[in-house]
Amino acid sequence: MTDEHQDVFERGTDGPRVVLAGVDGSESSWRAAAYAAGLARRQNSNLALVYIQPYMAASVAAGVNAAALTEELAEEVAGEIRKATENLQALGGVRWAFHTFRDDPYNGLVSAARDLKADTVVVGASESAGHRLIGSMAVRLVKRGLWPVTVVP
Repeated sequence: MTDEHQDVFERGTDGPRVVLAGVDGSESSWRAAAYAAGLARRQNSNLALVYIQPYMAASVAAGVNAAALTEELAEEVAGEIRKATENLQALGGVRWAFHTFRDDPYNGLVSAARDLKADTVVVGASESAGHRLIGSMAVRLVKRGLWPVTVVP
């Protein structure tokens, strides 16, 4: 071994420190959250469960109280996550936190991953047909190339 290689020292940890999972109440997002919880447990990482409250400009124009509607959905998702807390604790005490932001799903997850300093992002596969027109969020996250992205079916 040469002298220049002896001075090399890696400081830090192996694996991700923060695993971010996007949840929206869909079955695939719950599978993604479960996968992310297992990954966080095995890697001794923090788990950030993120729900993005979408803007509903069209609903506002139609006279629907969009803020109350998305807040209600956020509370429902948060309630489901609280119920799942017992399962997370049974997995060996995964350290986790629930975050909610208001934005469109793609930009919201990008901002959340940046703000929370996520090392990896886990999302569920798209369950809507609309992704064929504008591309799925998972593909857009992969193309962004800022984090390893795992897509759970």
